[in-house]
Amino acid sequence: MAAAAAAASRTLLYSSHSKIFYFPFTNCSRKLHRPIINKNPIFVPLRCLQSAQQNASTTHDPMRSRSSVVDILEERGLLESITSDNLRSASTTSTLKAYCGFDPTAESLHLGNLLGIIVLSWFQRCGHKAVALIGGATARIGDPSGKSLERPELDADTLEKNTQGITKVITRILHMNSISNVNGDDNHLNSSSFFVVMNNYDWWKEVRLLDFLKQVGRFARVGTMMGKESVKKRLESEQGMSYTEFTYQLLQGYDFLHLYQNEGINVQIGGSDQWGNITAGTELIRKILQPDGDVAFGLTFPLLLKSDGTKFGKSEDGAIWLSPSLLSPYKFYQYFFSVPDADVIRFLKILTFLDMEEIDELEKEMNRPGYTPNTAQRRLAEQVTLFVHGEDGLNEALKATEALRPGAETKLDWKTFEGIAEDVPSCSLASDQVLNVSLIDLSVSSGLLDSKSGARRLLKQGGLYLNNSRVDSETKRIEPQDIVDGKVLLLSAGKKNKVIVRIT
Repeated sequence: MAAAAAAASRTLLYSSHSKIFYFPFTNCSRKLHRPIINKNPIFVPLRCLQSAQQNASTTHDPMRSRSSVVDILEERGLLESITSDNLRSASTTSTLKAYCGFDPTAESLHLGNLLGIIVLSWFQRCGHKAVALIGGATARIGDPSGKSLERPELDADTLEKNTQGITKVITRILHMNSISNVNGDDNHLNSSSFFVVMNNYDWWKEVRLLDFLKQVGRFARVGTMMGKESVKKRLESEQGMSYTEFTYQLLQGYDFLHLYQNEGINVQIGGSDQWGNITAGTELIRKILQPDGDVAFGLTFPLLLKSDGTKFGKSEDGAIWLSPSLLSPYKFYQYFFSVPDADVIRFLKILTFLDMEEIDELEKEMNRPGYTPNTAQRRLAEQVTLFVHGEDGLNEALKATEALRPGAETKLDWKTFEGIAEDVPSCSLASDQVLNVSLIDLSVSSGLLDSKSGARRLLKQGGLYLNNSRVDSETKRIEPQDIVDGKVLLLSAGKKNKVIVRIT
């Protein structure tokens, strides 16, 4: 029984840069992973490649054709380019294994990385295998694509911390959505479709320079490498380009070769700025392995831009992080809720998994008289927050949103206060400055209002709130039961002016 289980699935043990993940891929045996030269994992025998192809074909059920993930991505505006149109048919007749790379240059992924995760999830939902590749090795080099300056070098400790951080983000999002979809929330998903997180440092740490130049470098044409758009732009700039950055495309290309040979991974996806790096991989596979026909494919998606051409994913406070420890689900939700009307329909198509019919109906509704403003934005914010932060994160965001509405019936708790703390001014007062103090006095001492007369006037107008409950009595004093969890309370002057009072 144990042997059967081992044959049906594999557990990948990673270095300290990774974790253990369940990997239900059926590929060539580990016994075939023998190096050709000097015990370095540059190449594996060709029969491993053939075995991987045979395994891919045996997973196909001729009686059942799946939806083309390429057509779905194209319909939703998520397709920029593909290396071969044969990918369309391959996506309906066999189980593909697609990967997207993420360099650990920060401790979390941000909104600019979200499209890569979404496209991977679309592959999952169409019954294919998804792989997230952490660039533990390539991050030490720095990808020049779309960059005007060379990235600063990251030390080993920072890389380790960043690797753990983004691995956690990717695992949380893809695992969360895999489980919910397998349970029947999405008709697209094949229940056998899971994901794996890998780290390219696990094979690069064993590669010797001379072996790499001999076995891989001789297939790379300098003229072709110089012709890549990312290289040309940097060479034309004042800063120029270092040799280290120049070799990045070859390193990423080798990643694809390695993954194709060792894991049967045959699709690489990335943003449109990654086209040169992706084609470097498909070219290496073609030149070195000389397969019959198209066996490895590249697919790019558009960069996430607003209708005015500026990047979507930055706020006044910086990046829109996908980690709840760096950006609360509430603030994440609010960012999407504030998307302009000109962008909301397009973002619903590319950032959510809603049926196109529902999105089209929302677009029609926006143009009808009596349309309730922000209806489409609310749907966008709910769906993206659900995908990134799960049901608990969405509920937290909705609860915090409701909590900031004066007169709301939502019961405030400490977690809700944590969710809104970044967006609401706060002050700290000793308990004797709060307990048994009149609300009028506290409104002034907390900084909510400038004067007691202004506080009385606002109270008479029905605009002074304690924990979202309107206060009508000038004699109201703060009691122990008014302090949420014994730590904090919320004062509001009208709909927008608020202050959190922390009890010290």
